[in-house]
Amino acid sequence: MLGEYRISGRRASEIAASVERGVSSGDLPPGHVLPPMRELAARLEVNPNTVAAAYRTLRERGVIETAGRRGSRVRAAPASTSRGSLRIEAPPGVRDLGEGNPDPELLPDLGPAFAAAAAADAECHGLYGQPPVVPEFAAYARAALDADGVPAGPVAVTSGALDAIERVLAAHLRPGDTVAVEDPGWGSVLDLVPALGLRAVPVGVDDSGPLAADVERALRAGARALVVTCRAQNPTGASVDAPRARELRAVLDRHPDVLLIEDDHGHAIVDLPLHPLAGATAHWAFIRSTAKAYGPDLRVATLTGDTVTLDRVEGRQRLGPGWVSRLLQRAVLHLWTSGAVDSRTVARSYGDRRKALVQALAERGVSAGGRSGMNVWVPVSDETGAVARLLHAGWAVAPGGRFRLDTPQAVRLTVSPLAAADIGPLADAVAAAAGPVRPVSYG
Repeated sequence: MLGEYRISGRRASEIAASVERGVSSGDLPPGHVLPPMRELAARLEVNPNTVAAAYRTLRERGVIETAGRRGSRVRAAPASTSRGSLRIEAPPGVRDLGEGNPDPELLPDLGPAFAAAAAADAECHGLYGQPPVVPEFAAYARAALDADGVPAGPVAVTSGALDAIERVLAAHLRPGDTVAVEDPGWGSVLDLVPALGLRAVPVGVDDSGPLAADVERALRAGARALVVTCRAQNPTGASVDAPRARELRAVLDRHPDVLLIEDDHGHAIVDLPLHPLAGATAHWAFIRSTAKAYGPDLRVATLTGDTVTLDRVEGRQRLGPGWVSRLLQRAVLHLWTSGAVDSRTVARSYGDRRKALVQALAERGVSAGGRSGMNVWVPVSDETGAVARLLHAGWAVAPGGRFRLDTPQAVRLTVSPLAAADIGPLADAVAAAAGPVRPVSYG
């Protein structure tokens, strides 16, 4: 069964390390079935519990997956392979539309905010034993959530949205559990799920968000969690509208034990109303990051949810970093209260560029999605060829493979670096690169 490679070791850690060496060397390729635990235990002359512990460690590290009677096998996509590596470096003279960064011209000056945070710290130094969340930060964040109809719940602070998603998943799920994820969806989430030893099941997306029928199918098949982007979904720009929210809530009502995670990716950069799903299940989490509106390097996200979820997240956080810097929290609070970002102006700026590009592509016979936010998703007939042709034409874009599981090929374009004069030339280049593509939904 194992060919030339023989697993070795007497202790669980040694057995796990032996398997990892085989995976790293390629002697245990993706999809390779490992021996049943009792068989390997007999071969190694160890207790079956020792092998069970080794396999458990490997699952938790995302090296192998277990599928009931089909046994344990090496993961088809090793968790260490980041989708972010599927990037196109923009050489000199090429415009970079692939990184997904906000427009620096729309980001606020952080100087006054950090000066205010430093002044507050001078009056009351941040020391051990203080609350992990600045009370004024929590009050302001909670009031904003209340105004948008997010159910009541305590407030925590994490180092960005992905940190929050990881902590919430780890608080409820165990290796081998299944998570329903948007497809196409945020590449970092598609990386994170297998890295936690979890299994991703794709859910199709259109302009109004996750398809209710796909969500129902995934939950009926046993998915224990669902991750949804409320607005400005990355990469498609989808935004959950009122009718879709009603459909999804009806599905979730039938699966009250599912963990719901909502990422409000478009907070403060879109002008579409929020239609939260939070509260439709017993355990839920709602996340807002400062990255797109205030700057990615702030690494501050607001997290709310049911009491059990927040207790677990904060309890585990105390055992690790302890808290997110209160200086950062106070700086963000100053940005909020001083009106450092005019959300309507930001939303209009991104919206004008996004709509102009989608319209220009439509005029050239290219169907593209981009209902909200700063990204446009363009189906193409040959993803690799389209990326290469666009690069030759002077535009670096993100390959759709960074964001896809089962959906058709596409490329993602971020509009934040674009000026009005760029729209026509870019649309011409995309139309020439896209090739003949039948109009399809994202899912």
